[in-house]
Amino acid sequence: MRSASNATSWYESPTWNPNWGRPTPPVLASPTEFETIVRRLNLVPELYVASRELRRWCQLNRNRCYIPEWLLEEWAMDVEIGYGNDAA
Repeated sequence: MRSASNATSWYESPTWNPNWGRPTPPVLASPTEFETIVRRLNLVPELYVASRELRRWCQLNRNRCYIPEWLLEEWAMDVEIGYGNDAA
């Protein structure tokens, strides 16, 4: 049994979570792969269409990564949509 002088209160207990009841802090969104490649190539939206490197990356990744629809339309690229076992 603990003596009164050695007793710790419930909020000093090592198992008590001091954040209990507080809202979870927001999680910052990380950039998409498209945004990462655009930043690496130092491109602004006005230069997307003229970039050979970006077009090649988009061609290779159009079925896997987010690419703005207007850019896909500009380059006449089709995206294959598949889910589950039918996705190839």
